Amino acid sequence: QVQLVESGGGLVQAGGSLRLSCVASGRTFSTTTIGWFRQAPGKEREFVAAIRRSGGSIYYADSVKDRFTISRDNAKNTVYLQMNSLKPEDTAVYYCGVGRTGSYSPADFGSWGQGTQVTVSS
Repeated sequence: QVQLVESGGGLVQAGGSLRLSCVASGRTFSTTTIGWFRQAPGKEREFVAAIRRSGGSIYYADSVKDRFTISRDNAKNTVYLQMNSLKPEDTAVYYCGVGRTGSYSPADFGSWGQGTQVTVSS
């Protein structure tokens, strides 16, 4: 089973950038789809981006398209989320999870990490 640890969050001004990392342990990492989700206070967890095992298929939420880039390095067991042009509404705890290709539902993902806080000030 894959276990995930997120890092890279922080406080940034609007328009700034952050790069999140999701490091996995487990021998099956390279065969999994990894998704990034986020959850703001009082809101449900929502899909941000996902990448298939080979990196050939990538999916983004409309709200982050053209600003965020997901990538993976299977040799390092790591998936990255490069976030540019950040907005205050991007403020949330960001989680990565293992899930089903093509799904945008957190119910289809699991093995969640502890999350990393991203705060964007205006």
